[in-house]
Amino acid sequence: MCLLVVFACAGGQKKEEPVETSSKSNVIKPNNHALTIGAARLDEYLPLLKGRIGIVANQTSVIYHDNGISYTHLVDTLLSLKKNVVRVFAPEHGFRGTADAGELVKDGMDKKTGLPIISLYGENKKPAFSDSDLDHIIFDIQDVGARFYTYISTLHYVMEACAEQNIPLIVLDRPNPNGQMIDGPVLEEKHRSFVGMHPIPVTHGMTIGEYAKMINGEGWLDGGLTCNLTVIPMLNYSRSDPYQLKIKPSPNLPNDVAINLYPSLCFFEGTAVSAGRGTDMQFQVFGSPELNPEVFAFNFRPEPNAGAKYPKHTGKTCYGMDLRNHKRLDTLNLEWLIKAYQASLNKENFFNAFFEKLSGTDVLRSQIIAGLTTEEIRATWSEGLTDFRNTRQQYLIYD
Repeated sequence: MCLLVVFACAGGQKKEEPVETSSKSNVIKPNNHALTIGAARLDEYLPLLKGRIGIVANQTSVIYHDNGISYTHLVDTLLSLKKNVVRVFAPEHGFRGTADAGELVKDGMDKKTGLPIISLYGENKKPAFSDSDLDHIIFDIQDVGARFYTYISTLHYVMEACAEQNIPLIVLDRPNPNGQMIDGPVLEEKHRSFVGMHPIPVTHGMTIGEYAKMINGEGWLDGGLTCNLTVIPMLNYSRSDPYQLKIKPSPNLPNDVAINLYPSLCFFEGTAVSAGRGTDMQFQVFGSPELNPEVFAFNFRPEPNAGAKYPKHTGKTCYGMDLRNHKRLDTLNLEWLIKAYQASLNKENFFNAFFEKLSGTDVLRSQIIAGLTTEEIRATWSEGLTDFRNTRQQYLIYD
C-alpha cells in the first residue's frame, strides 16, 4: 500500500521534485518558506494518481484558495481535474462531519457528486478494497493529535486493507494542532480498542503523515504487513507553531480552545462528569449534578443539540468549571480530573468501564482513588514517554 501525504499551500510556490527514500516509504522533502498543507500541492501528487481512485475524507478535506478563507473540497477538486474518483470512504462523524460521537455512520451517496459513500464507522471499520476495484486510495483527514481521536484508527485499517491488496495509499498531510504535546500513559495491549490501537501515549505530537510512517515502521499492521507509503509533507511546518483550524474537525470540537483542551477533558467521557456535550461549550467546560456545588460554583444544563442527540445529564444542572479562557496547554491537565473526583458526592459511581479504554491503563483510576498528586502520577509515565520519544524520532518529517 502506498501512502501519499500532501501539505496544502497558499500558492505561488516553486514545484519540488519527489525524492524516493525507499521502495516502501517515499517522502518529498520541503525546502521553500511558506506554510503549505498537503492537499494544496497538486503538482506533487496528481502525477501519481492513475486509474480508479477512492478517497477517505470528511468535511476537513479541503483546499483553501489564495484568500485563505474560501475553499474547495478535495473530491470536487479532483473531479474538476478529470481524475477518476469512484468512491468516498467516511470515518466517524461521516463525510460531512455531522454524526454524533459513537453514532454509527451509514453507507450512502453524496448528493453533489453522486459518488457512493462507504462508511468506515458502521458495521465495518476496515474497508473492503479490491485490487481489481481501485488503483489508488487517498487519505486526507484533519487529526487533533490524541490517541482516542478515532481518525488514526481509521488510518490503521485503511493502510492494512491497502497493504493486503497492494493498493497505493496517498495521505495528504495536515498540521497537528496539538503538535507540541507528547504526554500521558502509554496504552497497554489489553486495553486496545478503536479509541486506542497502538502503544502510544495519550498525545503523540505527530502529524497524520508521520503517524502513518510509524504504523508502517513499527509493524503494527496485522500479520506484519507493510504499507507502500509515499509521504508528501507540508512545507515549512513546525509543530511548535500554533495552527488554527478553520473547519471543525468533529461536531464537538468547535474551536481552538476545545481542540487544545480535548486531550485532558476527554478523560471525563469515562466518568459520570459531562465534558460539555449538549451545550455550545463542548470540551471547554466540565460538570455533573453529582459534583459538590460548594466546590464548583459554575453550572450549565446540557440539552440535545447538533452532534449530541443524547448528551449526558440532559436537562440537569451540572456543577463544574468554565475553562473557555484557560491558557493554552502544552501538557495534559490532570488537576481537573483529580479535583472532580475529590468533589464527587458519589465516588463509587464516578468512573465507568470506558475510562480504562481512554486512559489505556488500569493504573490511572487506582492512582486517583488512592489520592496521588499530579506530580506523583506523571512520574509513573516518565519511562514510557522516554521510550516513545526515542521510537517516534525516526519517523518525524518536521522539526
